[in-house]
Amino acid sequence: MTDTEQHSTATDPALLDALREHVQGALPSTIADLSALVRLPSVSWSAFDPANVRASAEAVADLARSTGVFADDAVRIVRSAVEGDTATADADGRELGQPAVLAVRPARNGKPTVMLYAHHDVQPQGDDALWETPPFEPTLRGDRLYGRGASDDKAGVMTHIASLRAVHAQFGDDLDLGIVLFVEGEEEFGSRSFRTFLREQKEHLAADVIVVADSDNWSAEVPSITVSLRGNVTFKLTLTTLEHASHSGMFGGAAPDAMIPMVRLLASLHDDDGSVAVEGLTSYEADVPARTEDELATDAALLPGVRPVGRGDVLSRMWFQPSITVTGMDVPSVANASNTLLPTVSARISVRVAPGQPATEAAAAVERHLRAHVPFGARLEISEPDAGDGFLVDTAGWAVQEARTAMREGWGNEAVEQGIGGSIPFVSDLAAEFPEAQILVTGVEDPDTRAHSPNESQHLGVLHRAIASEAILLARLATR
Repeated sequence: MTDTEQHSTATDPALLDALREHVQGALPSTIADLSALVRLPSVSWSAFDPANVRASAEAVADLARSTGVFADDAVRIVRSAVEGDTATADADGRELGQPAVLAVRPARNGKPTVMLYAHHDVQPQGDDALWETPPFEPTLRGDRLYGRGASDDKAGVMTHIASLRAVHAQFGDDLDLGIVLFVEGEEEFGSRSFRTFLREQKEHLAADVIVVADSDNWSAEVPSITVSLRGNVTFKLTLTTLEHASHSGMFGGAAPDAMIPMVRLLASLHDDDGSVAVEGLTSYEADVPARTEDELATDAALLPGVRPVGRGDVLSRMWFQPSITVTGMDVPSVANASNTLLPTVSARISVRVAPGQPATEAAAAVERHLRAHVPFGARLEISEPDAGDGFLVDTAGWAVQEARTAMREGWGNEAVEQGIGGSIPFVSDLAAEFPEAQILVTGVEDPDTRAHSPNESQHLGVLHRAIASEAILLARLATR
């Protein structure tokens, strides 16, 4: 029997029952702890109050201590310098990123070490009017808990906390498995200090297995192991045509206002069917499960009569092909519109990059396209760039097999290997810093979560099953 086959056998029934019983019994307190985290508006973006992120980090540190797994002095709140930034914020003249929580329990007796990653910061709530309940007041409706961060990613944080509590209840101080709990504080703001943090804390972060609880599941009943992630490129695009605004009646039809070239330039990024039309952006070739365009229309909430964009298999478009989205524009509002030609217009561009293509290469291709297609000689500026590489998971390792077994026992269904159209750029950073570690990308979301959107919610059945699966995985590794 091979090593993989040996350790893919079923978990000891008595241990399995004990873990399940603990997770079930602790679920009300787990939901209460999650609700308390949701009440903290820990938006990490620079325009928001950093005191809320600090309060969130302190709450997570208290939760880490509550597991019983870590000594009190082994739980720390850490801030690292933003890479490449010279803004003065500390005694060394460094701008510091948002606070992360780091807790370490060293391995003993030859057992492996597992890093558990999640993030405690959240997206801004957006327009409060679009929320059916207050975004930072957790609200239970049916089997879902609503609130900003209820799923992404404070439910990921609580998955780690609750699974550690369950494991500690079974093993106590006899737990020889090494545990590193790393809860980041600025994932939603680009993980600006992430690389510095990895370098500074490398000795404490080193692990054999890394579990990233920040992804999706196939459904509320079927778990997933994420095996591919698209990269991302974002930037601000500004076009300027006039030194100042002018009367549209006097000069319109002859003088180009900035909106004309902006509209035409943005339209050049896509073919007539909505496929990306930028030379140099590549696609990744791999088989995907079948999904119809009708299913896509339902899942993505297309209005009646609206057609999907792109070509090829639906999931290939979402997982393995590039996409370009205009996520914001700086223009006068309709309410404040006047009869003037706009001298300057800006847009925020988000590019999802197919796994396998370096983000810097994709960024260069998009910039070449924009400069080659800008109309009317408009002055073009690209600023505020950010980029992160995609990732392809090696599914041949023993950790994936252990995770499959744990998910089957925790969910009652086999896990689906899936790609994700979104980006988690720091995963490639983890792989670069710890090349020998096996990375498992899991999560607590489901197709109805609406992460980043109004009315974000966490399915409590998914949370329950995710905690059970992770507790089983940790127990299996502890006895491996």
